[in-house]
Amino acid sequence: MRILLVMDPGILVPPKGYGGHERLVYMFAKEYVRLGHEVHLLVTKGSKINNCIVHSIGKEGFPPKKIDSLLAIPTAWIFLMKHKNKFDLIHNFGRLAYLLPVLNHKIKKIMTYGREITSKNISMVNKLPNRNICFTGCSSNLISRIETSGNWTTVYNAIDFNSYTLYSNVDSDAPLMFLGRIEKVKGAHNAIIVAKSTGSKLILAGNISPLPEEQLYFKNQIEPFIDGVQIIYLGPLNDEQKNKWLGSSKALLFPIEWNEPFGMVMVEAMACGTPVIALNKGSVNEVITEGKTGFIVEDLAQMISAVKVINQIDRRECCELAKSKFHVKVIAKQYLSL
Repeated sequence: MRILLVMDPGILVPPKGYGGHERLVYMFAKEYVRLGHEVHLLVTKGSKINNCIVHSIGKEGFPPKKIDSLLAIPTAWIFLMKHKNKFDLIHNFGRLAYLLPVLNHKIKKIMTYGREITSKNISMVNKLPNRNICFTGCSSNLISRIETSGNWTTVYNAIDFNSYTLYSNVDSDAPLMFLGRIEKVKGAHNAIIVAKSTGSKLILAGNISPLPEEQLYFKNQIEPFIDGVQIIYLGPLNDEQKNKWLGSSKALLFPIEWNEPFGMVMVEAMACGTPVIALNKGSVNEVITEGKTGFIVEDLAQMISAVKVINQIDRRECCELAKSKFHVKVIAKQYLSL
């Protein structure tokens, strides 16, 4: 089968640093090739993936310039109109608008969402002549928040478990960890409260949001508690550092204050054998298997209690169970089955 993967311009595939969907596109491209398919990508100029054919949709630079984002639409249209009969499947991780020229063409189309979904756009597409299009969301919770029709399926996000090291045992005094953007809805301040209440060391990692209100949040609610002894801030981590710190922690705290569409870091922790303690919002109850890969809690008091019994989780079983649900090999087959 000939497959075309599409992604918005701005970040290279594979990404040098941050790149959520770009990492997914890279993993699925490699997996589709491994399964014997011919894979093309319509992605940022300069992207390189072994055994794949790359076509350019725009320049590197994040966030992309407005003109580059706008030009990506006619670029995609021209490419698809010219090559639409050459592919069996278009798997689109970018803008829905890219698919307009082939909306009613026989080619099979998967439109994948990993962020908030605009119901208006979906409704518009559903009113137009269309066929062979399937919409996917990275969690059932995400899909439940839209008001529209269409052929919808939940397909979870994936990671390559082979890129992570299982830490089957950690010391009883191993630290807790928070990994994510340092902004209020992600709940780093809640993680500090839990660490102090349990007498645990806390590793904070992630980039500080550039938004003025989030800079103020960091200055007032996070920075005063960073002492380098109990509360340690490491800044952004690369893949190797992420693997090391997640694996050597006794638990990942996921004390979010918003409806997270998926929460990839939860699965990354599980891949290292590290269980997750998370507030019950968004997709949390779809990602965590209660008592096996972590604990789902309703408030900080329950999170504090969960820290005290976190050693009841079998770290090897945690990894294996998560692998059976979220490994790229599992998720790629789910997409192709659509």
